[in-house]
Amino acid sequence: MANAPVQRMSNLMAKTLRDDPADAEVLSHKLLVRAGYVRRTAAGIWSWLPLGKKVLANVERIVREEMDAIGAQEVLLPALLPREPYDATGRWDEYGQELFRLKDRKGGDYLLGPTHEEIFTLLVKDQASSYKDLPVILYQIQHKYRDEARPRAGILRGREFLMKDSYSFDLDDEGLARSYALHREAYQRVFERLGLDYRICAATAGAMGGSRSEEFLAPAGAGEDTFADCPNCDFAANTEAISYELRPVDGSAVPAAEDIPTPDTPTIETLAASLGVPASATLKNLLVKVDGEIVGVGVPGDREVDLDKVEAHFAPAVVEMVTEADFAARPDLVRGYVGPQGQEKLRYVADPRVAPGTAWITGANKPDTHARNVVAGRDFEVDAYVDVVVVQEGDPCPRCGTGLTLDRAIEIGHIFQLGRKYADALKLDVLGQQGKPVRVTMGSYGIGVSRAVAALAEQTADDKGLVWPKEVAPADVHVVAAGKALQTELALDVSEKLRAAGLRVLVDDRAGVSPGVKFTDAELIGVPHILVAGRRSAEGVLELKDRRTGEREELTVDEAIARLTV
Repeated sequence: MANAPVQRMSNLMAKTLRDDPADAEVLSHKLLVRAGYVRRTAAGIWSWLPLGKKVLANVERIVREEMDAIGAQEVLLPALLPREPYDATGRWDEYGQELFRLKDRKGGDYLLGPTHEEIFTLLVKDQASSYKDLPVILYQIQHKYRDEARPRAGILRGREFLMKDSYSFDLDDEGLARSYALHREAYQRVFERLGLDYRICAATAGAMGGSRSEEFLAPAGAGEDTFADCPNCDFAANTEAISYELRPVDGSAVPAAEDIPTPDTPTIETLAASLGVPASATLKNLLVKVDGEIVGVGVPGDREVDLDKVEAHFAPAVVEMVTEADFAARPDLVRGYVGPQGQEKLRYVADPRVAPGTAWITGANKPDTHARNVVAGRDFEVDAYVDVVVVQEGDPCPRCGTGLTLDRAIEIGHIFQLGRKYADALKLDVLGQQGKPVRVTMGSYGIGVSRAVAALAEQTADDKGLVWPKEVAPADVHVVAAGKALQTELALDVSEKLRAAGLRVLVDDRAGVSPGVKFTDAELIGVPHILVAGRRSAEGVLELKDRRTGEREELTVDEAIARLTV
């Protein structure tokens, strides 16, 4: 890579743009398109142009080096996969509409791989027969596919994306813990080398399954994940993974429940205003359909229900909101006045804040009527307690009680202790030391390679354009010929000398392009150093600019080479 030819912009397949793409919402989408790194092929599908491919390859290289350093072995599995292994684990159905399904000409079912747990499990089943063959860590860097309903934000949320996925196979849980720790440490080295600001957060396992899961999140306003951070202790978690203990209280002194007339109060706001009570004293009951069955979800009236958490709890069942037709078919459910008491036909889940012994004002299951002194565990039963509220800034830290802070972030990595979910489904055993079959335990570990490019753009860009860290930049130095023949000659000469000194060089030798446009493009493209052959070219003097800090200095050719090769 260090001895690559000088890349001339006069023949570079990349057109910079002055204006943001009309459909671009986030900074990385705008800048990667404007700077000529990527181009949209279709919704959620992107082509990588030469500069973008160089950045992507540099991220791959760093990931590959750190994976190799922990003894992982690289393989490449197909992206087009048969249905049968995914049927065996249940994920053919669990993935729902996000799975790209297709048929061959004979009617056989296939999919485009979203992740490869099943296929790696079968590979190890074929190759490993004895405890002597384990432990082993395998990985690949390959495109994955998910049929996103609303692909957006450029390469942050696409239907095709590049990912490093690795899988560990161990004989026991202690071995799995070691493999997990190796990946956790390797991921920290990867993201530090990439120059990313990141947090390690507790996470949910989702469709992957397993006993332990952590996300690596890059704080950014464009992120689709929200994480909570405790300023007092080391607690950090995706808000979807935050859970609180169920803490029953003594409700024996609460008077009997009684109905109260509350005309025209179908919402929490109107009810609280009518009774002169805080919304937190009321019980909000959201009705959803879970595979067609109506289920009640109870939370304090001052909190919102997190539908993602509800869906995660009931997965793989389909969760939908109830409709007017559903209310018409269930006269026992009075819209705006539903309560959990006396509901024999309603399955009811609630947030831990609705603990046994807590008293509430809630619907009385009659028009224009509510009930007060309704006590959980006395007047109604909760079938399951689930953390289903939207986490708010200031909510207590589950570990120390300090108010949490919230931030948006991009998921750049995720690690899972899968355990034996896939080994059980696909019967992955090896012969143990005692001569008996041993069921293998697994871990799964992903890094979003293309996502990391977008995350870097989001975190490091400024008002002029991209600002790449040195390890991932498409070049070490961007040489700009300010326009005249003498300046172009000097720029090309110094470019070759820089290349010979081991640097990767991009030179703007375009004829007929004004110096102003060249300077603007250099800042937009974001190479760490910009070296300008300008007004003092006849003296052999160049101007060196640090793209990140904006610092400038005038140097001779030899001084510039010495400075850039330190």
